[in-house]
Amino acid sequence: MFEKIEILLRQLVNNFDEIPAERKVILQKLSVYVKEKMLANEEINLVYICTHNSRRSHFGQVAAAVAASYFKINNVHCFSGGTQVTAFNTNAINALKKLGFEINTKESDCKNPLYQVAYSNTQFEKCFSKLYDDESNPKDNFAAIMTCSDAEQNCPFIAGAKIRIGTTYNDPKEADNTKEVNKVYVERFKQITTETLYAFSLATHQ
Repeated sequence: MFEKIEILLRQLVNNFDEIPAERKVILQKLSVYVKEKMLANEEINLVYICTHNSRRSHFGQVAAAVAASYFKINNVHCFSGGTQVTAFNTNAINALKKLGFEINTKESDCKNPLYQVAYSNTQFEKCFSKLYDDESNPKDNFAAIMTCSDAEQNCPFIAGAKIRIGTTYNDPKEADNTKEVNKVYVERFKQITTETLYAFSLATHQ
């Protein structure tokens, strides 16, 4: 793992006490799911879902990937999707770059490019905007993790999901075109990553 990202994760695991009790109850559901799959030696498929699949769901996908690597949990496969197709947001990409991720695409002229978000020399996530039931996502036996309230309310049924978990987050889009944009996006990724690290830590220690 890239050193800057590993240092970030070591810092974030010290922030578990800052997670509200009601959030920990929700995150416990994710930890139980991950633990059950670990004990059964089964693949752990996590699909992070928000409306546009442009910010929070990609943050969730990337956060889960680095958290799994940090705790050395095998067979974790991370995905994201939305109820609409847009594009991986530039501000979200810039926040990840600032935090130490290496992000590349060969489709710079495309309206919805495929990005490789690398967190080590050999590990990366493929990120692009798509529907949650896109052919590149698992069709059954996965955890659907809802990262925005709009998708949580307007998408009451996720076909094939083994479990549905509502870990909704405030949209960093609110800071677009303001002086706080970089700070807000970085803090949102840190929040999502801290909570994911917490859930995965429970799965490895329970």
